[in-house]
Amino acid sequence: MNKQIIDILKTLGYPIGFQTYSGTETTYITFFNMLEGLGNFEDDEASTEDYYIQVDVWSKGDYTLLVENVLEALKNAGFRRKYVTEFYEKDIETFHKVIRVTKSKEII
Repeated sequence: MNKQIIDILKTLGYPIGFQTYSGTETTYITFFNMLEGLGNFEDDEASTEDYYIQVDVWSKGDYTLLVENVLEALKNAGFRRKYVTEFYEKDIETFHKVIRVTKSKEII
């Protein structure tokens, strides 16, 4: 799933880091897998793997368009938006948008 997230988000042209980012850019994206589980049970057997992903957009400036593009890219890739909120991280003087999405994958 990590490769899929990276492939989706790298098209937006900003640095992407799994869990952390250590570069020098002031606008970047990080993500992590919050939860992975089984779902859609039929006859006591799971038919899907369910993924809950958090994508974080960080910026010193206006990141409105980037956030819209992240949401659109995830939606186009079959993710469902569950939760979005934002913060201003005073200690690093950076705006922070939290995006939580889910996606189910059929088990073969």
